[in-house]
Amino acid sequence: MNPAVSNIVIMLVMMQVAKKLDFEDPDVLFYTRVGYISCQVLAFLVYFIVRAKINAKNDLTTLKYVEPANPLSGQSEPKAVVTTVKEYDLNQVNQQIKGVFTGLAMMGFMHLYMKYTNPLLMQSISSLKSALESNIVKIHLFGTPATGDLKRPFKAAPGFLEALTGGAGVQTDKASVESAETAGAGGIKQD
Repeated sequence: MNPAVSNIVIMLVMMQVAKKLDFEDPDVLFYTRVGYISCQVLAFLVYFIVRAKINAKNDLTTLKYVEPANPLSGQSEPKAVVTTVKEYDLNQVNQQIKGVFTGLAMMGFMHLYMKYTNPLLMQSISSLKSALESNIVKIHLFGTPATGDLKRPFKAAPGFLEALTGGAGVQTDKASVESAETAGAGGIKQD
């Protein structure tokens, strides 16, 4: 099933469940909080297991690609990136972990400060679902071969700005990499 469709289905089901629950009851509120925290802990656990597998595999294969220019950050030229598969994968896991922390911060603000409880129930499963559907987890935890959509560097869905400007996204062809390496700063090694 398409992840976007399954997200909508899960949200609709969770909204119906939230309507049936009495969040004024301290027991319901306690178990909702426990469920949310449990799902976040499981998502962290998945990412830390994947991180350990990446470190154990220690794949030092060189990976070259070109990141498109980002005009919002003042970057006018595409940037050539030379890294290893291990560094790239660890960077991907770190981005996923930051995403979980961002979700925790937003939910903490909404629940503790603004006293909203329904989003706590609806967002409980989404971080765990995102963890299990991420490309890096598919490769290292489920053993899916890194081909097609899972080929590194991962193709991100085009953002709003890229859709308007016709931005190309990450490029891996030899001509693009060589062109970016000879222009500007040249192949900058990512740490």
